[in-house]
Amino acid sequence: MEWIEAKIYTTREGIEPVSAVLLETGITGIQVEDYDELKEYLAESSMYWDYVDEELLNKEKEETKLKIYVSDNPYGNEILLNVKEAIKRLKTMENEIGLDLGRLDIETTANLNDEDWLNKWKEFYKPFTLGEKILIKPVWEEIENIENRVVFNINPGHVFGTGLHQTTQLCITNLEKYVNKESVVLDLGCGSGILSIISLLLGAKNAFAVDIDQNAVKVAYDNAELNGIGKDKYYVTSGNVVTDEDLKDEIGHKKYDIVLANIIADVICLISPVVPNQLKDDGVFIASGIIKDRLEDVYRALNENGLEPIDTITKDEWVCVVSKIKK
Repeated sequence: MEWIEAKIYTTREGIEPVSAVLLETGITGIQVEDYDELKEYLAESSMYWDYVDEELLNKEKEETKLKIYVSDNPYGNEILLNVKEAIKRLKTMENEIGLDLGRLDIETTANLNDEDWLNKWKEFYKPFTLGEKILIKPVWEEIENIENRVVFNINPGHVFGTGLHQTTQLCITNLEKYVNKESVVLDLGCGSGILSIISLLLGAKNAFAVDIDQNAVKVAYDNAELNGIGKDKYYVTSGNVVTDEDLKDEIGHKKYDIVLANIIADVICLISPVVPNQLKDDGVFIASGIIKDRLEDVYRALNENGLEPIDTITKDEWVCVVSKIKK
């Protein structure tokens, strides 16, 4: 498959608002290239390295940018058009936001093939820790697990969900809190499968994962195999959980101890009527991908559909809400 790479040039201050805009257009895979952040990361994670590539250490300072990838077809071009319109609107809001967002120019490179795409990820995607228990490790890296963490091996593929984004990190923090050996997990909008697979690595009994993108099925299964997770514990399918009644029946009713949704506020609001039907009476719904400005909308949707928020945690401008069925 051919891909289009789009670079959005901004500042360090602009990373969060630009990411929020991209998420609102449906882009969930965002690669951030920030020189200062790279230097901080190399310093903080030095314990996991036998050596650091000289090319990284000597890398010249570059303008901060966010990279996204869309398929080079009519569907991908429509997404890219929406991104361009959203960034244009963000430019007009710079004074209102009160941040220096940089030039917000978009530069595209078409006809990027599968191998080139993966090599782009390899340049910056390195092992890192999450929460108290997790170590995320791309398959092309070999490191010593000196803290004896739970290792999640990942090959990013073309469906996103790599653990780098704040929203994924917030979900994983809550998974560490709620997963136990009896947990049955439902992952709505699973992407690469990172959250549902990590729940299994943390000890969950089994997991069911769903994504509206059919490509997610293979990527999630591939990542599960990389982590020694078989289809006896892990099932992945695609479809629309809001409109597809057969899919709802396949997922099952009142079955899950944990339901996950790491998407965007609008979709969380949309699926809020569905979640109570799948969740056990004492289960939890972990919802992330919410920007702070949309938190009240999410609270309202949850309450209107019989879900009571019991915990809210934030990281930068992002929010994760844990809720339960109202008694």
